[in-house]
Amino acid sequence: MGKMNGGIALLLIGAAFFGWIGKAGGAPPSPSPMVSYLVKNFEDGKARFYEYKAEGNFTIKYFIIKSSDGVVRAAFDACDVCWPEGKGYFQQGDFMVCRNCGKRFASVRVNEVKGGCNPAPLSRQLVGPAVVIKVADILEGKKYFDFSQRRRK
Repeated sequence: MGKMNGGIALLLIGAAFFGWIGKAGGAPPSPSPMVSYLVKNFEDGKARFYEYKAEGNFTIKYFIIKSSDGVVRAAFDACDVCWPEGKGYFQQGDFMVCRNCGKRFASVRVNEVKGGCNPAPLSRQLVGPAVVIKVADILEGKKYFDFSQRRRK
């Protein structure tokens, strides 16, 4: 393992036990699985799209973007309104645009505003040089990608 990968692994192990530090007694919680990405990958302000393969043959899609105010943000590639169409978003300048209805959302609103056609927020943390997302948080987005529940036309 290279120095950078080893450092990130140590950070992730530390992050997994972060909630345990300072608590009296008891064993540390078992670490929850996480995914991580280097923050430097988002310096250009371009959204990066990812997929997580979940049990039950679900692919949960999400994106990470460094917004124009310098904050690294994450959201599911779906919203509360248009998710049944399964189209997600694309980036146009400083906006994320819904591929279904065409509504535009400024990058600074991603992960801040929820509901309606806003990209559904995805919890994330910055741990040293990494953006860390708990797999449990990714799995909360399963409802946006369960197309067996899709409205029929």
